[in-house]
Amino acid sequence: MTASEMKPESVTMHPLGTAAAPVPELLCIFGTGDIGRSLGMRLLQSGYRVVYGSRNPDSCGPLPQGAQVMSHAAAAQAAHLIFICVHREHYEFLERLAPQLEGKVLVDLSNNLKKGMYPEANAVYLQGLVPGADVVKGLNTLSAWALQNGLLAGKQVYLCGNSAEAKHAVAEIATKLGLTVLDKGTLSAARELEDFPLRLFPEWRLPLCLAFGLIAFFFFYLLIRDIIYAYVEQGKNTSYRIMISLANKVFPIVSLIMLALCYLPGVIAAFLQLYRGTKYRRFPDWLDRWMLCRKQIGLLGLGLALLHAIYTVIIPIRYAARHKFISRVVDEIQNNKTTPFYFDNTQAWATDSFYVVGILGLFLYVVLGLTSLPSVGGTLSWREFNFIQSKLGYLTLFICTAHGYIYAWNKFLRLSTYKWYTPPGSMLVLIVPSVVLVLKVVLLLPCVDRTLTRIRQGWERTQTREEMGMNRATNF
Repeated sequence: MTASEMKPESVTMHPLGTAAAPVPELLCIFGTGDIGRSLGMRLLQSGYRVVYGSRNPDSCGPLPQGAQVMSHAAAAQAAHLIFICVHREHYEFLERLAPQLEGKVLVDLSNNLKKGMYPEANAVYLQGLVPGADVVKGLNTLSAWALQNGLLAGKQVYLCGNSAEAKHAVAEIATKLGLTVLDKGTLSAARELEDFPLRLFPEWRLPLCLAFGLIAFFFFYLLIRDIIYAYVEQGKNTSYRIMISLANKVFPIVSLIMLALCYLPGVIAAFLQLYRGTKYRRFPDWLDRWMLCRKQIGLLGLGLALLHAIYTVIIPIRYAARHKFISRVVDEIQNNKTTPFYFDNTQAWATDSFYVVGILGLFLYVVLGLTSLPSVGGTLSWREFNFIQSKLGYLTLFICTAHGYIYAWNKFLRLSTYKWYTPPGSMLVLIVPSVVLVLKVVLLLPCVDRTLTRIRQGWERTQTREEMGMNRATNF
């Protein structure tokens, strides 16, 4: 065997005898729109060669630097794997290219404007047009914006197809792009994949319903206490308070409750593990669903906290607030009377503490919200992320709850606050956060924490009472 016969076909030799790098794989893209150009740019940056197939190769607009452009037939013959980045309405030309697409892998990235738009999935329709090709449905959940900005690290994409080899080839490319691939089976799952981009905030539905439900409840509750009560019992029309004063009570109440609801499922899960003596049993479905939407609950709570801060800033410039201040000043001037400050020393301390604790709580709340975003949380190690979201999170809950206690500390025993025998909202809001904090303190007790740590490390309390009795008898 000669030396030339021993050389691999994919490796060439330089004149000096050094081996050249293997030629990058050539990939084809049908479609020069936003998604086609963005995908081509990302493939080129990942080390692939890219050729575009176009009806008009000479006038298809700007393409990524380094990409080639040919006719559909020439591009199909040049590459083994082809990305179909055109709408279903334009699939007819693929049927004419059936001879050139024989044995090729076609990756269908198309989506529809609404569910049930066609009798069969786009990928199934494409497979019927080109029966000699291996159609793979996938990457259709990627947006042109995410591809252009490189926001792909860890993003999950789905693939389905009848050929395992074709899916494996597409999965290798997706992994090289930084994506996480999940195989959904045969092409019969294409309809499900095509419906994914049409879902409207599926992870936000429960948090939004929860937020709007709490807002509606406390709005009408405080409307009865603050507005209707004043009109019925005192004959005062204070309806002007609905827009700002009433809203500025509802927003912080709901925000603090939603912050507590972010940590309550974790506490419940810990007590369930302690009760069961194992971490290997599944939590109830309602608890699983609750835990999966904690980030969305927290972000909505943060938004309400920011609204509370903005409303608090504008309260002094309201007409009612300015009128009350001016009236008090005029009254003191007319009566030649000034209220000594030392009489309000306790109130001054309480007010300043209230604002300081509130500002600190809002700052920590913002930190929690920022680190929950993938672009920020992805830069943190697991220990850093766990420290912020767990330890710093409970500190945030404690400080925000203290903010509420400082506001309501002198109202608990004052009978005038119980209008129509109903407690004020500033008391009701403290129930859930206080329960969460008390339960967390119980979990931090050394005897409880030690057992919970062992369970989460894999230890199981599996001995039955009969086994324990037999062990005691053996010891005697």
